[in-house]
Amino acid sequence: MSDRVSVQSSPASVSEVGTAFEAAAVQTAVLSYEDFRIRPHHCFACGELNEVGLHLKLNLEPGKCWTELEMPRRFEGWEGIIHGGILCTILDEVMAWALVARDNWGVTARMSIEFHKPVTVGQAIRAEGWITESRRRIQITAGRIVDAESGVELAVAEATYVAATEARKRELKERYGVGEGERR
Repeated sequence: MSDRVSVQSSPASVSEVGTAFEAAAVQTAVLSYEDFRIRPHHCFACGELNEVGLHLKLNLEPGKCWTELEMPRRFEGWEGIIHGGILCTILDEVMAWALVARDNWGVTARMSIEFHKPVTVGQAIRAEGWITESRRRIQITAGRIVDAESGVELAVAEATYVAATEARKRELKERYGVGEGERR
């Protein structure tokens, strides 16, 4: 039996998705962004409808999120080096989705980044985000970007998120097509 739940990203009923998530919980599987059956949208970081976006393929575990990608030239800052703002966006996205992986939607209130080494055009990277502390409506996260081949740390981040109210969370789930039974 596979330790990965894989369902298509086309629209489905809440009961179908709920069943997939129940199976995932039992198997402690890694879920991908597509497993959440998020409706196509224009988010710069993870939306497939944004023509100039990053199109991140996110992988979720309880309280964690990660992605791997090669950095294309279109995100270049100085010649041969990926723009730091793009790296900040990637870190913000994996840290924010670590919250969603625990059914805790929120917005970034503060983020700090330390760049250790430049990320070059064409370089394969892995970005990881995780929750370090949860308080009522405040969530503290950490993240890092590493070279996907060597594991050398390229950048690290810490962020504070303010959790959405229950009403806002329901609205977001409806807008993005995430059913109520899909908790991890």
